[in-house]
Amino acid sequence: MGKSVSNLSGLTGSFLEEMMELKKDVRSKRVSSWDRTGANADFLTIKARGTATLADIPGPGCIRHFYCTIGNLDRFFLRTVILRIYWDNEKTPSVEVPLGDFFGLGFCETKYYTSLLVTVNTGAQPGGTIGLNSYFPMPFSKRALITVENDSDAGIPAFWYHVDYEEHDSIPRHVGRFHAQWRRENPCKAVQLPNAQNLDGKENYVILEAKGWGNYVGLFLNVDNICGGWYGEGDDMIFIDGDKWPPSFHGTGTEEIFGGGACPNVEYAGPYTGFHIINSKDFAGKQSMYRWYVNDPVRFKKSIRVTLEHGHANDLGNDYSSTAFWYQTEPHAEFPTLLSRKKRLPRMDEKMAQVYEKEMASFKIIGRMGGVFEIFKTIAPEDSAEINKRRTALSEAVDKKNYDEALEQANALYNTVEKYGKTRKRKK
Repeated sequence: MGKSVSNLSGLTGSFLEEMMELKKDVRSKRVSSWDRTGANADFLTIKARGTATLADIPGPGCIRHFYCTIGNLDRFFLRTVILRIYWDNEKTPSVEVPLGDFFGLGFCETKYYTSLLVTVNTGAQPGGTIGLNSYFPMPFSKRALITVENDSDAGIPAFWYHVDYEEHDSIPRHVGRFHAQWRRENPCKAVQLPNAQNLDGKENYVILEAKGWGNYVGLFLNVDNICGGWYGEGDDMIFIDGDKWPPSFHGTGTEEIFGGGACPNVEYAGPYTGFHIINSKDFAGKQSMYRWYVNDPVRFKKSIRVTLEHGHANDLGNDYSSTAFWYQTEPHAEFPTLLSRKKRLPRMDEKMAQVYEKEMASFKIIGRMGGVFEIFKTIAPEDSAEINKRRTALSEAVDKKNYDEALEQANALYNTVEKYGKTRKRKK
């Protein structure tokens, strides 16, 4: 993407050459949330139901690293915060993904792991924030616009971020634009095909449908195993450039996509493949996995349809969600309409849903009072202590899955906050 000082043809073929090659027409820059006053409030505050612009960068250029960490009240913020990225003044985003799913945290559960392209790192524990890192190169010619939408009744008190990028003199025409798309089917429709034979792929879970010239480069897959037992007999089937039957890519089972041995029930995370979330050794509950096609991108010239059986011949009705990553020429095909906030949330116990609803009612009042930082400036010290006490007890009860205790704590939290909400209403 820039003119070289020397010819490195004898050293090419490795991504490590970026560190060696000297380029005169490339300049390194960063956009971040640093405090412009020179103080130490190096973060954004995003109101409930608000949208913030993280970066609006003129081209040509290439984003090399995106980092963020969030202090949030909404326990499901990894699904309620939406990341969108637009290239070159396009009207619709090329990236539209719940923030957690973009970084492989598909169930709003914290999981630390390292891969070549995405890494999740720890902060101070217990209760600290998490460091989310993406190393996908993201080239653009005219403009890069990155936004986050807080689709929640709870405000975001603190959103720290870095966008590390390069300025270039030009971007070659053959370089594709980065795309990421999230989908969910909850649950997939279980079917019984004749003789349990899938000979068309029509009932498969769809990970991606794209049109244009491009490279499919990876995915995160999440399976909430409602049915129980081993869920992963599903074959991947990738239809390229209008394939009929059979597809250009036909696999032999879900675990093979992610480089695992038969029926993985122990977590692992490598540079290109991983089962980084496994809730239970008997395959019950939630599982997350990834595959990066770095050295072997799946190339298409006109179109691609990436699908996966849910169970053998689609005989299981589990909750599937996924994030697909690819590069392509613009314009891209229209994305499916993003599911509503409620339909994006992970499956949960009915009582847990009541706990969450009561939590959100409390945080909605806090938002009307100016946010979590402001409320502690105005309320009585004993009530500040009560709020902190109830929030801690609530989190501990949820962690233990003691939802009756959690609901009791959520109600107590709401009652403490509500009296200030009533006072504010009377003053108005």
